[in-house]
Amino acid sequence: MASLQTLSKSFPGWVFFCCCCCLPLLLTSSLPLKGASAAHHACRLRKINFQQPYIRNRTYTLAKTASASDKDTDNRLIGQQLFVNIRENNRCYLMKRVVEFIVKDVLLTEVKKQYPYVEEVAQFLASLTSELSSCQFSGKREHIEKSLEQMKNKMEQLGENGKTKAIGELDLLFDYMENACTDAPKKGGNKKKN
Repeated sequence: MASLQTLSKSFPGWVFFCCCCCLPLLLTSSLPLKGASAAHHACRLRKINFQQPYIRNRTYTLAKTASASDKDTDNRLIGQQLFVNIRENNRCYLMKRVVEFIVKDVLLTEVKKQYPYVEEVAQFLASLTSELSSCQFSGKREHIEKSLEQMKNKMEQLGENGKTKAIGELDLLFDYMENACTDAPKKGGNKKKN
């Protein structure tokens, strides 16, 4: 106790105490890393993006129109199977990649002339992926790539109907992206039956 009183009377003693006792505690504490926080923030969209009735209606109408032409009711491109072995903090990154693929390889192809609202929906989805341009995966990439490849392969196997199915599931894509990329995910989402 006497040594603490002596220490408290001298300023250099306090400096010594703080440097030797407090600083190591601060340095070894489990504070979040600056990069991890920034990466998490980069993989978030504002909920308001998905609450615009106009674009939601356009997306769902387009999906419903294409779904009526979909001859295959056994397969699903957009669904929970995408998230097998994908950590929750990588789901938004995965959805960003799925949306980029759907916009480029489905919506902005010859099908844009076959369905209403394709260009508006493609533009909206492209704006979301643009907002997520800094979103990166964390950990190993192989599960993400595997999920994407499985989706692409299934679409290719479906032939001409593959793009129709992808457009018919845009409502699911919209909901999955909202759930994965907003801070306050929707409960449940729009579930389609096979």
